[in-house]
Amino acid sequence: MRRSRAPGRSRSAFAAVALLAPALLVPALLAAPGGSGETVSLTGDGPGQRLDVTLTQVVDPAAPARSSTPEPDGSDRLVAVRFHLENTGTADYEDSPAASAHLLDATGQRFTGLNLPTTAGPHFPDTLTLRPGGAAEGLVTFRLPKDAGPAAVQFALNGGFADDVGQWSLP
Repeated sequence: MRRSRAPGRSRSAFAAVALLAPALLVPALLAAPGGSGETVSLTGDGPGQRLDVTLTQVVDPAAPARSSTPEPDGSDRLVAVRFHLENTGTADYEDSPAASAHLLDATGQRFTGLNLPTTAGPHFPDTLTLRPGGAAEGLVTFRLPKDAGPAAVQFALNGGFADDVGQWSLP
């Protein structure tokens, strides 16, 4: 499976390595470039879909914001990741940032983002619409096993299914 890439743009080799050799998953993941504060320009599957995505903060652990939200049961915890999104394309961005985001632990297990409010700050709505030039910032929450070590965060347009995937390694 080929991944689309802009000329001269460096992307993580994680996905390609994971498809070709799952046993190499952890070394590729730990060697992935990027870090908090780095902006990655991503394209979607439709014409004019382009988004600059910046990972700005990781809150680990994060506490649920409402009493109606189930508390972690002791075997798991919540991790909140703050993104800044800017529509740099010519088409409207209408998508779910939570479905577009994934967190990977040190063993390569992948966790999909949730629309679960925490006390870490404001979260994205279920569906976010940004006109060209528009920007938004918010949190995406992940539920991980208590002993899982977050290693990387991924983001892709089109509900996480676009071929162009941004990845940030976590310290």
